[in-house]
Amino acid sequence: MKKRMIIIRHAEAVGNVIREFHGWTDESITDRGILQAQRVAERLKDVPVDVIYSSVLKRTMETAGYIAEMKGLPIHSREDLKEIHGGLWERMAWTDLVEKYPEEYKTWETHPHLHQMPEGESMETFRQRLITAVQDILRKEEARNICIVTHGTAIRALLCWFKGWPLHKIVNIPWFDNTAVTIVTNEQNSYHIELEGDTSHLDAATSTFSNQEWFQQFKEKFLKNNTDGL
Repeated sequence: MKKRMIIIRHAEAVGNVIREFHGWTDESITDRGILQAQRVAERLKDVPVDVIYSSVLKRTMETAGYIAEMKGLPIHSREDLKEIHGGLWERMAWTDLVEKYPEEYKTWETHPHLHQMPEGESMETFRQRLITAVQDILRKEEARNICIVTHGTAIRALLCWFKGWPLHKIVNIPWFDNTAVTIVTNEQNSYHIELEGDTSHLDAATSTFSNQEWFQQFKEKFLKNNTDGL
């Protein structure tokens, strides 16, 4: 049976605004995040959704809550859909990470497939956790249309798998804005990407990335290194 996964990145959370690393750090969404969550829920109003899964963290559960209310569905929370565990990186400002963990930070930026969080997860272990979670959902779930609310790094890692790419090609997948929509179908263990990181439901005021300097720098660098662009 063909199944369709509508994968949503959580709405803007506190860590996104103060620019701290929040993997398992559990903070709520912001006022802008509430607007984003409302908009993505409205976007999905007429899109078939039979079941909703979410990471257990507040930022994903709160985002999923708006979709669940729109659809009149419960949320099935899962620990294995959480973001990468940052270990000693948790709650550290990105600017401090550059200074205190220069080698690890360089690996995160340039060779993330080799990255090991100090006292946290490795990227490879993290990806395998997510793959196992998605496979389990697809195996157990009879519903055809599955909404999954998860995290930014998680979506990049999963897209490598959906594309059939080795993990080192994660650098060829951009960061997606908060509440970005990715749609993937699965039939007989074959994956097809219908939509990737779309934020057409947001405008400049409600977009997180449009209001952050770091993303403009990332975008320029990404475009230079990837001929396909964003």
